[in-house]
Amino acid sequence: MADKDEKNKDSEGEDRFDPKPVQVGGESIVDRLMPHRKKILVIILLGFAVYGAIAIVIHFRDKGRERKTDELAAVLDVAQRKVRPAGKPADPTARDVTYGDPKERANAILGEVAKQGGDGAGAAFKASQLITAGKVDEAIVEYRSAVTQPGVDGVLAREGLGIALEMKATTKGVEPAIAQKGLEEALAAFKSMQPDEKGPGAGYAHYHQGRILYQLGKKDEAKAEFQKAKDLGKDKDPDLAELADMRLAMLGA
Repeated sequence: MADKDEKNKDSEGEDRFDPKPVQVGGESIVDRLMPHRKKILVIILLGFAVYGAIAIVIHFRDKGRERKTDELAAVLDVAQRKVRPAGKPADPTARDVTYGDPKERANAILGEVAKQGGDGAGAAFKASQLITAGKVDEAIVEYRSAVTQPGVDGVLAREGLGIALEMKATTKGVEPAIAQKGLEEALAAFKSMQPDEKGPGAGYAHYHQGRILYQLGKKDEAKAEFQKAKDLGKDKDPDLAELADMRLAMLGA
């Protein structure tokens, strides 16, 4: 579901969070990104001309689906290429293309998405690459465009939006008032992330809220959210339960 938070120390020696985009739902990236099939309504007339018209419609419908699949495959081909170990130069004789760091690969993926027309990959996937490329403002716009999508796609977009807003708010040098507003916007995004307590990502929605509340200085409210995350994760997601328990311990709960 999500990588465990990396615990880092700030200049005063206190724990701070290193937020990272996460994914929920357990579906493969192809399942999430494959476009939905459009129903084609054909008015049936009499005669052989009718059958010919239907055959033409089916032909172009399948050609369109094939094109979308090819676009997605091209994007995924870039996304699956490896990042070289730090400091290792590219091997010009190697058959497989590699990248020097995740940012370089993310930019390559975004370039391929643009080359293929931009609509072959889902908004949440594209926005996550923008995050990796360091283009947080563009990622926020992309996530916002998808927050109303149904199902897991919408959950991913709302979660990603919260993380992007949090990253922007906690950037070094941001004025306190602007940071406060940004964290409150992130909190709102996480509150809307999964309205169904039994739905995918519900536990992480509470966990994210706890993180933001802690950063806003609302420790009691943060404890309550971490406890909800722990309760939701103890049977279905042990990693989430462990993360929440760590935060509770840190808060003295």
